[in-house]
Amino acid sequence: MFGLSELKQTPVYQEAQEEGIQEGRFEAKLEAVLKLLAVGLSVEQISQALDLDVAQVQQALLQQTPLNE
Repeated sequence: MFGLSELKQTPVYQEAQEEGIQEGRFEAKLEAVLKLLAVGLSVEQISQALDLDVAQVQQALLQQTPLNE
């Protein structure tokens, strides 16, 4: 039976861990979009600053903007 330390050494575990880290970084970038927009940056500037596609920034804005605005 695998112990935790042996499991952490497997390629599957390491790949899953890296995917989780990358997903977390991406989510943090999406959360920053509204803050950067609030300080006056354009969608293009936000895209460049966060290394995201313009479409990703626009999608993040659509998902984060309340419908009643």
